[in-house]
Amino acid sequence: MRVVVDHQACEANGVCEGIAPEIFQLDEDDNLHLLDQPGADSEERVRRAVRSCPKVALSLEGDRE
Repeated sequence: MRVVVDHQACEANGVCEGIAPEIFQLDEDDNLHLLDQPGADSEERVRRAVRSCPKVALSLEGDRE
């Protein structure tokens, strides 16, 4: 599974960072960065972060769910 960010849609609400800070990080300019792609230990948190994005700016490729 791979996380994809639609940077045009992202409003830097930080919901994803709050759920999975080991994967998502907002910088001081409110740009979202992926620190890593999810491993087995963070997969469920990443799915929850994607579902929780208020602007639907996150998606998953190759998701088995």
